[in-house]
Amino acid sequence: MTESENISWHYSKVTKEHRRQLNNHKSVVLWFTGLSGSGKSTISVELEKELHQMGVRTYRLDGDNIRHGLNKDLGFSPDDRKENIRRIGEVSRLMVEAGLVTLTAFISPYREDRDEIRKMMNHDEFIEVFVDASLETCKSRDPKGLYKKVRAGKITGFTGIDAPYEAPVKPEITVNTDVAGVEESVQAIMSYLKTKGYLIND
Repeated sequence: MTESENISWHYSKVTKEHRRQLNNHKSVVLWFTGLSGSGKSTISVELEKELHQMGVRTYRLDGDNIRHGLNKDLGFSPDDRKENIRRIGEVSRLMVEAGLVTLTAFISPYREDRDEIRKMMNHDEFIEVFVDASLETCKSRDPKGLYKKVRAGKITGFTGIDAPYEAPVKPEITVNTDVAGVEESVQAIMSYLKTKGYLIND
């Protein structure tokens, strides 16, 4: 008998819907994807701040932060990147169950991996936010100095340079940070959440 045959799911008497009713808002994952330097973390930080000020219960998962703990055993090979995103998807799903608006900021370069996360959720619980910026813009920002290290040959397998990035085909939201600032991007996302009824339960 395998270990999995000895494991069963234990249900709570407090459900996701109970938690949503207590919070007075829906729970959802806002999955920010885009190249390094596109603005994912910056926008997600400001969006979380605005949501929190409205009384929305949130949590933000950031790529670098997660690799300090939960995923510190993973590197940047294609397989490790896939596992990195899978784990974040599982954590995000649990946070949706907990009734939170969860913001994730990960390059998540592979379309297939993001689609697998979408499949973990109900149809209205995953919002893909494509933070679109040209490679030239991202290089000019280079907030972590990573593109500089790539040019110096200190980093290889870097997304957008010598490793692929597969842009979303039909994201729920696209913000083009070549032309839109942080505040404009935040308000575009807020408008979507309000229009679609995520922030206040009917």
